[in-house]
Amino acid sequence: MKIKQFTEKYRISADTARFYEAEGLLQPVRSENGYRIYDENCERAIKFILVLKHTGFSLQEIKLLLSLEKRPVSEECNIASVTAFSSKIDEIKRKIAFYQSALHALQMTTQLMENGKYEQNQTIIDELMDDMYIKLTAQQETNRDI
Repeated sequence: MKIKQFTEKYRISADTARFYEAEGLLQPVRSENGYRIYDENCERAIKFILVLKHTGFSLQEIKLLLSLEKRPVSEECNIASVTAFSSKIDEIKRKIAFYQSALHALQMTTQLMENGKYEQNQTIIDELMDDMYIKLTAQQETNRDI
């Protein structure tokens, strides 16, 4: 399929498709007249890119995984893939824990603010936000260390 059909099907812009091609993430075939033709390999790659990107993988991480996929199956490739996925799993688990804590704090804050009780509960609300800030910065430090 041509770029217009491809970008519409996967809800990305033509600029994004071209950028992914320039980065080596997509490799459309060029027709004689220079048009990009997106085949099944491109469709498979864009699904992989979009899912992993939404899951929090960087384009560099995705590029690494796509390059590993193109190599012959080996112990080295397997270890690199497992390491990349395991690292992302740990990161997602930390984010889930943070979001669960944030959800609880926001629910408590909402309850404390209901019926015009914000002023009366402002100290507790500030403490909840301070606690969430501490958790956020701790998570950011952990992610930086990885």
